[in-house]
Amino acid sequence: MDRINTAFLFDLDGTLIDSVYQHVLAWQEALDHEGIELSVWRIHRKIGMSGGLFANMLLRETGLAISPELLERLRRRHAEAFRGLAGRVRPLPGAQELLSHLTAAGIPWAIATSGRIETARSGLEALGVDPDTVPVVTRDQVKYAKPDPDLFLAAAERLGVAIETAIVVGDSVWDILAARRARALSIGLLSGGYGQDELERAGAFRVYEDPASLLEHLDEVGGRR
Repeated sequence: MDRINTAFLFDLDGTLIDSVYQHVLAWQEALDHEGIELSVWRIHRKIGMSGGLFANMLLRETGLAISPELLERLRRRHAEAFRGLAGRVRPLPGAQELLSHLTAAGIPWAIATSGRIETARSGLEALGVDPDTVPVVTRDQVKYAKPDPDLFLAAAERLGVAIETAIVVGDSVWDILAARRARALSIGLLSGGYGQDELERAGAFRVYEDPASLLEHLDEVGGRR
């Protein structure tokens, strides 16, 4: 019987780069600019899902009327504010080493992020990832983002692997839910601010602190050749 090889599909923000709180502050600035008051903790709980769904849920919590024009203004303001904070974004501990190890071992990997390329580009540069040579799927390339499975399905297709043989690595419940809907196993990381119990309840079969911890335990989750 042929051995099934594992591929890894990574979220970006909070999984490979330390950018969750920059996104929170950028969304807060966008909301403030529209005169919408919302607690920062409520914003944080939505990070990781698609921008459109994220804005819809936030506005639903405020009871305000939602219009496509308002959503587009929020998206653009968020992207502009995030670019102003992008200089503070750094790779999470072990992220670059993890990706280098997978590459050296011949283990396929890709990145699938709910962010658009306009906000993802700075994080990819910080990681040293070139989207022209590494499979990177962004919100611009799929119809629906997380918690829908489209991003991870597209990433698996780019790698030429069956989604059932892939492991999704993410930091939010939205990543884990999208993985379940895609029929992939998932690993949760604590580096985005969600707790271990939340990630496990969403469906993660293992939870580690950050990419460095995952690299240390990679052989336990099928990451070997």
